[in-house]
Amino acid sequence: MSDLFGKQDEALHPHYADIMENAPLAEKLRPHKLDQIIGQGHLTGAKGAINLMVKKGQLSSIILWGPPGTGKTSIARLIAAEAGYYLIALSAIFSGVADLKKAFADARKLSASGKKILMFVDEIHRFNRAQQDAFLPVVEQGTVTLIGATTENPSFELNAALLSRMQVLTLNRLRHDDLDSIISHAEKSQNTPLPINEQARKWLIDQADGDARFLINQIETIFNICEQNDDENGIIFDLPALSSLLQRRAAIYDKKGDGHYNLISALHKSLRGSDADAALYWMARMLVAGEDPIYVLRRLVRFASEDIGLADPQALTQCLAALQSYQLLGSPEGELAIVQACLYCATAPKSNAAYVAQKNAWKLAAETGSLSPPASILNAPTKMMKEMGYGAGYEYDHDSEHGFSGANYWPDGIERRALYQPVSRGYERKVQEHMAYWEKLRAQKNHISS
Repeated sequence: MSDLFGKQDEALHPHYADIMENAPLAEKLRPHKLDQIIGQGHLTGAKGAINLMVKKGQLSSIILWGPPGTGKTSIARLIAAEAGYYLIALSAIFSGVADLKKAFADARKLSASGKKILMFVDEIHRFNRAQQDAFLPVVEQGTVTLIGATTENPSFELNAALLSRMQVLTLNRLRHDDLDSIISHAEKSQNTPLPINEQARKWLIDQADGDARFLINQIETIFNICEQNDDENGIIFDLPALSSLLQRRAAIYDKKGDGHYNLISALHKSLRGSDADAALYWMARMLVAGEDPIYVLRRLVRFASEDIGLADPQALTQCLAALQSYQLLGSPEGELAIVQACLYCATAPKSNAAYVAQKNAWKLAAETGSLSPPASILNAPTKMMKEMGYGAGYEYDHDSEHGFSGANYWPDGIERRALYQPVSRGYERKVQEHMAYWEKLRAQKNHISS
C-alpha cells in the first residue's frame, strides 16, 4: 500500500485492500488528506488559504484555477471531507440544465435537513452565461458553498456577477521535484522501482509538462507492460527504448485560450527586449504546439511597425518577405523564413515613435474636427476656386534653395505640433537630424518674415 493512505481508509470497506489492489494507479495514489497534496503548499500548507478555511470551518466559495493535473478535483473532494460537508459533484462537460435543476433541488433538501453542502463543478468555464447565472441564488442564499475548477482564466471565462462572489485561488504547475516525488510514491505503491534509468526518468518527467495525471498514466503503462511481458523482467529502459514505448505528450495549447495570449505576449515582449533567444523559444513553443504560422507572421509584421518603425525600415520588409516565403514554401521549409524575421526583429534597433505618433495624430484629429487646410495648399482646378484664393501663395519646395520652403501646412487655429518624435537609435537618428535641419531652416524663415 502507498504511504499516501491513512489507517482509517482501510476501514472504509470490508474488502478495501482487494479493491485497491485492482484499482487504477491514479486511484491508489489519490491523496486522502489536504497535507498530502503535492505542489500546492501555498494553498494546502499550514499557512495556506484552503487549510486555514478548513481548520476554522468557514468555507468560502472559490475558483480553483490551474493547469491540468495539478490537483483541483482532489483538493475539492478533500475540502468537503475534512470540513464535514456533503459533496455534490458535477462536470460542466456532461451536465445540462436538467442536471443543474436536480442538483439544486437535492442541495435544498439536504440543506433543509441541516447538512452543509459543497457543490464542486469541474470545468466550470464550459457553462454558458445563463447556466453560470443559475448558481447565483443558491450561493447567495447559502444553500451551497461552490467550488469551481477551471484551466482557463476566470476573468475571461466566468460571469462578473458569479466571479464577484467567489475567491480565485491559483494552483501552480507541478515542478520537476513534485513529479519526481509522484514517481517515488508510485514505486512504493507497486513495491518495485520503475524500470527506467535516470535519463529516461528525467524525460518522463519532462514529457508530463507539470501534469500529474499524465505522468501517473505513463507510469502505469510502464508497469503494465513489464507485468505482461515476462521477458522484460529485470530490463531497465533507457531513453530511446522508453520514448519509442510511450506516447509523447502534445503541448498544452489552446489557440483561442489564455495560453495562446500568454505566449504571444511573451514573444512580443522578448522581441521588444531584444532577447533573440527568448523570442525564438516562445515562437517555437507556439509553432510546435500547432499555432498557425500565418498568425505568428501577422504579429511579427505588426511588431515591425509598432516597436521598430523607422529605427530600421528594413524590419517591415523582412517580415513581409517572410510572409511571402512561407506562403510560397509552406511548412516546414517556410518556417526558416519566420525564424529569420523573428531574429531580425529581435536584433534590430527599437523605436515606438511611429506608434506614439499615430496615437497623437488620431487624438488631435478627433479633437479638432473638420478644420480646413490653409488656402495656399488647396488645389484650384477651376477659375472660381482660383478667384477664391485657392492655391494662392503656394511655395513649390523643389524651387527653394534647400528643397525646403518652410511653409505652413497646418489649419488656422492650430499651432505646429510635434506628433512624431524620432529616437536616437538606428535609422531614426538620421531622421532626427533631417527634422532638426528643417526646423532650423523654418526658424530662420520665420525670423526673416518677422
